[in-house]
Amino acid sequence: MKHVDALSRYPVMMIVDDTITARLKKAQLEDENICSLKQLLNSNESQEYFSRNEILYKFVGGRELIIAPSDMQTELVKLAHEKGHFSAAKTEEVVKQESLIPNLDNLTRKVIANCVPCILSNKKSGRKEGYLNPIPKEDVPLSTYHVDFIGPLPSTNKRYQHIFTVIDAFTKFSRLYPVKTVYTRDALDKLKLQQKAFGNPLRIISYRGSAFTFKAFNDYCTEEGIQHLQIATGVRVETGKLREFIVHLYQS
Repeated sequence: MKHVDALSRYPVMMIVDDTITARLKKAQLEDENICSLKQLLNSNESQEYFSRNEILYKFVGGRELIIAPSDMQTELVKLAHEKGHFSAAKTEEVVKQESLIPNLDNLTRKVIANCVPCILSNKKSGRKEGYLNPIPKEDVPLSTYHVDFIGPLPSTNKRYQHIFTVIDAFTKFSRLYPVKTVYTRDALDKLKLQQKAFGNPLRIISYRGSAFTFKAFNDYCTEEGIQHLQIATGVRVETGKLREFIVHLYQS
């Protein structure tokens, strides 16, 4: 049909450039496999292969395809791709119109993966990824505490339903304190008990729960010279160590 949009069709590669033709001739003469095939054709007639203008072709599906020499296979794929920076499938279709290249799919993916314009146009959009900020920890016992509440648990006779947990980051030494609620006063009462036995740590790491974001908790840390570090609410304190500890506790 005369009105068919030409843009909807695959572009034709058309290797007609005199420079490329000359280079194809030279590259085929230097390709051992193609030279061996030409020698066989000199002594045996073939209906699949033929030579035109000193370039070897092969009939495939009614098309006359140039047998691409190994030294020019990547270049031919690049030429096809750069006609419109097509996808891998479309680039392969363009190449297959005029060239015969083994392992074309792998070569096409490699060419596209290294195509600078394609890389730049496919840059990630939206919010950029940030950098992790690991919390430094001293290799000294009882210098960094990870604190959290566990519960609710089945109530005891004294109505304790939660456990305030303190884990030393270096030794993994743990202290468990039963509490009835998860308020700031419960955390401070147990930290003061911990202080009497072991002194103050250099830092306390907690999640952003209300018990640890309340002003009284921050005031206590400031007065005692303790650095208070907080992590996201969805990421529980010392996720790996504390989570394993909690699972073990529930299974006991």
